Amino acid sequence: MIEKILLEYLQEKLNIPVFLEKPYNPPKKMIIVEKTGSSKTNLIETATMAIQSYDESLVKTIALNEDVKAAMDEIEGLDSIGGCYLASDYNYTDTSTKQHRYQAVYNITYYGGNENG
Repeated sequence: MIEKILLEYLQEKLNIPVFLEKPYNPPKKMIIVEKTGSSKTNLIETATMAIQSYDESLVKTIALNEDVKAAMDEIEGLDSIGGCYLASDYNYTDTSTKQHRYQAVYNITYYGGNENG
C-alpha cells in the first residue's frame, strides 16, 4: 500500500504528524497524503499522490512543502520504490477555512507485491 509507505516514510523523515485524511481536530502543522490515481502492470504499480502541507502561515507552509520535496527526493532509496517524480507543486490554501496549504503532486512507481513495502 503506497499510502502506508508514504505515511511512515514522511513521519520518520520529517518528524511531524502525517495523516491519510484530515483529522477532526487537526494540528496547525501537518501533512496529509492522498492517492488521486493509480495503475498496475504485473506487480509494478504507479500512483499519483497528492501531499498536502499545512502550517500556521503561508511562509511556514511553503517551507514545509520544500521539506516534503527534499524528503521525496530521497524516497527512491526504499526497496519498494522504483521512481518518484514531482509533477507539480502549488499554493492550495483552503478558501473555506482560510487554512494555509501547499500541495505537491508526485507520480510514483513502486513494487506492489508486498503490502509491507
